[in-house]
Amino acid sequence: MEFSDAVRRRRMVRNFDPDRPVPRETVERLLDLAVRAPSAGFSQGWAFLVLSTPDEVTRFWAATTDPAGTPDSWLRGMSRAPVLIVPLAHRDAYLDRYAEPDKGWTDRDEARWPVPYWYIDTGFASLLMLLGAVDEGLGACFFGIPPHALATFRAAYAVPDAYTPIGAVALGHPAPDRRSPSLRRGRRPVAEVTHWGAW
Repeated sequence: MEFSDAVRRRRMVRNFDPDRPVPRETVERLLDLAVRAPSAGFSQGWAFLVLSTPDEVTRFWAATTDPAGTPDSWLRGMSRAPVLIVPLAHRDAYLDRYAEPDKGWTDRDEARWPVPYWYIDTGFASLLMLLGAVDEGLGACFFGIPPHALATFRAAYAVPDAYTPIGAVALGHPAPDRRSPSLRRGRRPVAEVTHWGAW
């Protein structure tokens, strides 16, 4: 598939066919794409928690959603995804890397960073997985983990405190779903968001 086709076809899929598994080799190819993302100082401060068994996936939803609540259509469709990949950012990998002699920020001060590149770079890696999913003929959706659920998520999978999940990627074969109502807003034209030479 041409790269431009993968970009144009990419969309957030919110319903999956639970009877069609995703082969491990396919997941490994997506992870191989993810680690090719750029990272400041080649710090590569990311990790990926892959949940690919029914028990692992079920425990994720139990840890991150209200067990007393009634699942809405979003949750029903998303929980059918056979694979979840949780990208995690590792801030200290960046602070340590930039304290090395060729960078020289030995104070490891976060204030030196105009933005937290550990989150940005892990987001780049996530986007490569989303585009790779299109190329593999799969559907995927990046979504957030609610802040109040982070402790139970960490406990369920023994995630070290040094790693921060930036969200999760649901992965599987797409099933019929309803497009997000947000899409009614339409895509902003390039000319509206681009400023050449000055604002």
